[in-house]
Amino acid sequence: MANTATLALEKALKETARDVEEVLEKILSTKSGYEGRLSESMRYATLGGGKRFRPFLVATSAALFSASRLSALRVAAAVELVHCYSLVHDDLPAMDDDDLRRGQPTVHKKFDEATAILAGDALLTLAFEVLADPRTHEDGSIRAEIIAALAVAAGAHGMVGGQMLDLAAETVDLDMEGIAHLQRLKTGALIKFCCEAGAILGTASCETREALLNYAYELGLTFQIADDLLDAEGTIEETGKAVGKDAAAGKATFVSIMGTDRAREQAKIHAKQAIKHLAIFDDAANPLREAATFVAERKS
Repeated sequence: MANTATLALEKALKETARDVEEVLEKILSTKSGYEGRLSESMRYATLGGGKRFRPFLVATSAALFSASRLSALRVAAAVELVHCYSLVHDDLPAMDDDDLRRGQPTVHKKFDEATAILAGDALLTLAFEVLADPRTHEDGSIRAEIIAALAVAAGAHGMVGGQMLDLAAETVDLDMEGIAHLQRLKTGALIKFCCEAGAILGTASCETREALLNYAYELGLTFQIADDLLDAEGTIEETGKAVGKDAAAGKATFVSIMGTDRAREQAKIHAKQAIKHLAIFDDAANPLREAATFVAERKS
């Protein structure tokens, strides 16, 4: 039976998912004519699926500093637009070549490759349009800081750079340091931004901001190790996507180097380290503490 903290986390995840879904529904307006197919594919890629874990991190981090819930949800929606764009492009035949995502046909299978590319492009640019809108925050300097931080997290020095390294990992032997660097970019950079965004919205002190960034660093490693374990041991029913692809491609991962048992233990170690970095916060950070444990043990 789930304990009280776990139940509280599940409730918070569901509430954030519901609230950010409402924001995304408004942002992703439907269109007619030739633009209709594009808007349909964008909505298909984004709405009605996923745990919305990254939006949860934004909303929960912002709440630590009593930042506006609406501002946090709009930033969370922008993050989810970026995340969903990355999934659409990652699934393309030129990248990971996946047919399933969240138990449904990927965007390029549901529509076509050209539409999937354009949908991803449109989702990415829409994210920055949302952040630039005064409704996201009345202070233009704060909006600019968030935009700059997301641009770094999503670009060549973050998620996109990590994806490039991930493609190279199929032909180049990476050691543990190389894999950790890859994942700091591909997975960790956006997770780091989610926590940093909450601190920016709440005009947090340097000390509390640094604590959140350190938490996010350890959480990102935990997340990726768990992801590698799911690819090695999970099922399509659990994950909603193809599994066993890393091993089939001969790709170096945390699991391929450490083995499943050691990787699982390492995920728990990183989760505990993440929690330690939250010692500066009171009980308001408990959802973030529980999230670290949840990520280490996740099955989907």
